[in-house]
Amino acid sequence: WFEPFVMQWLNENDDVSMDYLHGAYDRDRKDGFQKSSEHALFSTSVVDVFTQLNQCFDVIKKLECPDPEVVKNYMKRFAKTVNKVLLAYADIVRRDFEKYASRQKVACILMNNIQQLRVQLEKVFESMGGEKLDPDAANILNELQQKLNGVLDELSSLFAKSLEPQIQQSMQELGTLLLKVKGGGQVSLSQPSQRSSIQQESDMVLRPLMDLLDGSLSMFAQVCEKTVLKRLLKELWKIVMHTMEKTVVLPPLSDPRQLLPLSSNAQAKIEDMSRILLNHVSQMPMNAPMKQVKSIQATFLDMSKEAEKNLSPKQCAVLDMALDTIKQYFHAGGQGLKKAFLDKSPELQSLRYALSLYTQTTDTLIKTFVNTQTQQEKPGQEDPVGEVSIQVDFTTHPGTGEHRVTVRVVACNDLKWRTTGMFRPFVEVHLIGPHLNDKKRKFATKSKSNNWSPKYNETFHFNLGNEDDPYAYELQFCVKDYCFAREDRLIGIALMQLRDIIEQGSCACWVPLGRRVHLDETGFTVLRILSQRTNDEVAKEFVKLKSECRHLEDVQS
Repeated sequence: WFEPFVMQWLNENDDVSMDYLHGAYDRDRKDGFQKSSEHALFSTSVVDVFTQLNQCFDVIKKLECPDPEVVKNYMKRFAKTVNKVLLAYADIVRRDFEKYASRQKVACILMNNIQQLRVQLEKVFESMGGEKLDPDAANILNELQQKLNGVLDELSSLFAKSLEPQIQQSMQELGTLLLKVKGGGQVSLSQPSQRSSIQQESDMVLRPLMDLLDGSLSMFAQVCEKTVLKRLLKELWKIVMHTMEKTVVLPPLSDPRQLLPLSSNAQAKIEDMSRILLNHVSQMPMNAPMKQVKSIQATFLDMSKEAEKNLSPKQCAVLDMALDTIKQYFHAGGQGLKKAFLDKSPELQSLRYALSLYTQTTDTLIKTFVNTQTQQEKPGQEDPVGEVSIQVDFTTHPGTGEHRVTVRVVACNDLKWRTTGMFRPFVEVHLIGPHLNDKKRKFATKSKSNNWSPKYNETFHFNLGNEDDPYAYELQFCVKDYCFAREDRLIGIALMQLRDIIEQGSCACWVPLGRRVHLDETGFTVLRILSQRTNDEVAKEFVKLKSECRHLEDVQS
């Protein structure tokens, strides 16, 4: 008979508990989130909240209700109160956290508070019956535990990101020190003298980063709960690896203008200064003073010279050894992150992959590009600016194994191009792949005057040799408007990979023209690395081909 009265009291207790929570948190905030005791790493508001909740639960226990069904109802209702109060506490901490992220010790205490909520919640779960608790009540508390886990992940990530500027600064200093490492040629770490030299250079290069990590992590180890510390270490590891890849391993492109055609994801990686300069150039009037134009050109040249710092094999070896040192540091002899987590982390794998690409030959990088960039034609499929009719025949000499590709450019159709002058479209055909340094890589048709669906019927022959699999090659078709005494204007690009025609041996089709080629992260990485090889004609030609985009139409606005 007294069940309705108890349920009414539990309902009213919701409001009491919430008021108590806000009062406890406000007092805690005014006191600066002091530790609740000398040995505790969390503050008083968590203690106060659970003192009130436990008092409520004690009342339910003292009722000693003999009816199991009624007890189930009490437990389920009390679980809802716990859920409401703890989620409200977590929401308040989440809302306040950014204000305290720069005050590192306070931020750590707030993260500890969320972890302590999880610890105390587990104790409440056990006192309510643990594994024997009614499933309805148990599900509420288990879901709450997962939600608090997510909040702790979120706060750890936010706090780690607040340290990014400092990590970025130390990584730039690391990069500067790395460029001072001298010595060319291959490095053999199996030779003790060379290994010792590389280790010394590595220690020197790492100093700015290790000074930062030593200061921060020793403090975190003192003020963070162990669970919180592990999560912070994971987030910091990700940031350190990602920052090293983007700041040290992958240099900026030697000519920022080459980045214009890249995907939106890739364009996000362009330096702010490059973007500002490019915007400035694009908005300059056609009759801008020559002095102003030369000033912009000089700035581009300065940026190019600064960027052209290709890592030597020795510098790559130093960086590789530095990675091992950083990994050992985060592992901390078993006290930190597990080696399996560090080795398998996508950030480390991405960095090592970029580093491995850096030391590969131009031919190997181009082969990697062709094998991985299988959606380059995506812009043409989504927003075509015309189409080109081609016929491709692939043959292999039965005696020598020499591969040969015959390309017939038949015609173009529906070229989307407006111009106030003479329109003279023609088609360039490029063979892309390894081992082409001493072979003919480019042909071009004759131009046709004022024809937006021109017919060509011209045939070209490419010799691939027999040094590599034909799957490593592709054809790129660039339709351009011929301009006398100035750069020809790109109208659109089409792609055909030889892997698509090898089995049948030939292909005749219309291929859509896109404004540019589509690149993923690997393609972008290969381009950035090859752009630094300023003395390599094949590399320069490749970067230009893959980073070109459709010109603006020559129409008066």
